Amino acid sequence: MGGPLLTPENDTLGRRWENDAEYLHVNSSVLVVTANPSSIKYSVSVTQETAPNMVYATADMMGEDANVASPSFNLTWVLPVDPSFSYFVRVHFCDIVSQAMMNTLVFNLYVNDDLAHKSLDLSSLTNGLRVPYFDDYVAHASGDGLEVLKISNGAKSLSGVSPVKSLLFPGGGFNKKVVFFGSAVVAVTSVLLIAVCCYCCLAASRKKSPQKGGNGNGNGHPWLPLPLYGLSQTSHKSNTASCISLASTHLGRCFMFQEIMEATNKFDECSLLGVGGFGRVYKGTLEDGTKVAVKRGNPSSEQGMAEFRTEIEMLSKLRHRHLVSLIGYCDERSEMILVYEYMANGPLRSHLYGGELPPLSWKQRLEVCIGAARGLHYLHTGASLGIIHRDVKTTNILLDENLVAKVADFGLSKTGPSLDQTHVSTAVKGSFGYLDPEYFRRQQLTEKSDVYSFGVVLMEVLCCRPALNPVLPREQVNIAEWAMAWQKKGLLDQIMDGNLTGKVNTASLKKFGETAEKCLEEYGVDRPSMGDVLWNLEYALQLEETSSALMEADDNSTNHIHGIPMAPMESFDNSVSIDIVDRGGVNLGTGTDDDATTSAVFSQLVHPRGR
Repeated sequence: MGGPLLTPENDTLGRRWENDAEYLHVNSSVLVVTANPSSIKYSVSVTQETAPNMVYATADMMGEDANVASPSFNLTWVLPVDPSFSYFVRVHFCDIVSQAMMNTLVFNLYVNDDLAHKSLDLSSLTNGLRVPYFDDYVAHASGDGLEVLKISNGAKSLSGVSPVKSLLFPGGGFNKKVVFFGSAVVAVTSVLLIAVCCYCCLAASRKKSPQKGGNGNGNGHPWLPLPLYGLSQTSHKSNTASCISLASTHLGRCFMFQEIMEATNKFDECSLLGVGGFGRVYKGTLEDGTKVAVKRGNPSSEQGMAEFRTEIEMLSKLRHRHLVSLIGYCDERSEMILVYEYMANGPLRSHLYGGELPPLSWKQRLEVCIGAARGLHYLHTGASLGIIHRDVKTTNILLDENLVAKVADFGLSKTGPSLDQTHVSTAVKGSFGYLDPEYFRRQQLTEKSDVYSFGVVLMEVLCCRPALNPVLPREQVNIAEWAMAWQKKGLLDQIMDGNLTGKVNTASLKKFGETAEKCLEEYGVDRPSMGDVLWNLEYALQLEETSSALMEADDNSTNHIHGIPMAPMESFDNSVSIDIVDRGGVNLGTGTDDDATTSAVFSQLVHPRGR
């Protein structure tokens, strides 16, 4: 506001910032003030990408010197918009006039005559002068009203912690104009920049009349736009309009569709990495040379907007070495596109069967299973209520260039039960062959459902065959049932991948088989936690490494040592839960006082590398 025209060449994100003079309702009520752009103090939550410093260094001001009848006169901007479209509105503020923190810059923000933000106090929000602040809304314009979505940055952010209350608009009064009011209690010396211009291209692309029988979005696409952009929402509706409050988080980069097209060479089939339940996955390259995986939703897929939104929400708040990182997303033109870090070695399944990749060694397979277990253990314990993946399988475990395993695809994930509950009641979703039978029967989801699915993965890794293979004899169709029959006979080595024959330490295989057997128990209460599974897999890896080291020493030494006995194996006891404590004293698991003995054993056996 009050500043010069900024062209895309002067903006790090290629935006166009127009002067507000032609949108002011009463020009005579405004005085323009400026400050040195270098004096703007960006913060962690507001950066140069949010808006250039020139935007915050200019402002429209009203007060005693303004040419109006009353110093409390409103500053009003009128922006023409087309009905039946969605508009993202961002208002920017920065106190560049006050000389001290006096808590005097307090004003109200109105949208279409209704209060959107009462008593907005910049001093309490920014805790400083010349510190930028912004607030976000999404406006849905219709023929008889306006729906405004307040976007909050969550607890402890500059947007505050309370969602905006319902903004109800009188019917019949909407005439293709959205009016924004800023009413000052005292002299307002803030920037108010409305970023509707950022979406002009989107609105223009939707101006075609919807086809008969379509969904009204102008292009016949069966999906609605993503409700920007939250983890939870509260909806208040009337017969004229509605308002949805969304608690947002850091969602990564929001890509323009044109950027996605350029990154994937217009979704070139030569860049296709695979096809899943959500859609097709392409390899792409960003403008800075970063390789990415681009997952484009398929409108005919069973997974739709809910899964798209869930994956953004989950991955945006999760960061772990063994979870695939979300770089950004695109919901322009009703597309549902997710951009991830590129995993050079693809899904685990392609290294087991159905491809021409070289087979993994037993040690590599153990390391991959351990990495995936670490990722799942973090999901189950890293959040306040835990997160249940609900679709653990070999195609959702990806390998990077160093064969480091990372869990992917969080579209079906659910927040775990609260402390006073034992399960989450929900419709059954997942992949056949991996589904927890107890969850399938009772529709009661727990973290142990992921444990069962992971047990199936362990058997796939060992046997190199699909979870379900209907062409096999009936008793061999389901890998879990088939492998468990051999495990109970103590003959698991008879069905393992032929590439491993004679290359696996017997004790390591035994521990691996016991772990998988416990994961595949009929009832969840009998299965171990992912922390216990992880501990046992690390133990199996230690047994394999110890055996390999002894064999290497035996081959390279003239003093041959024969018949070194292994320590007797302890049977897997799921009844004991282990308190895992790292070197910094941080408790990584849960347990009881009865765990002291097991914890002591753990301290001697734990792999020295951190998780």
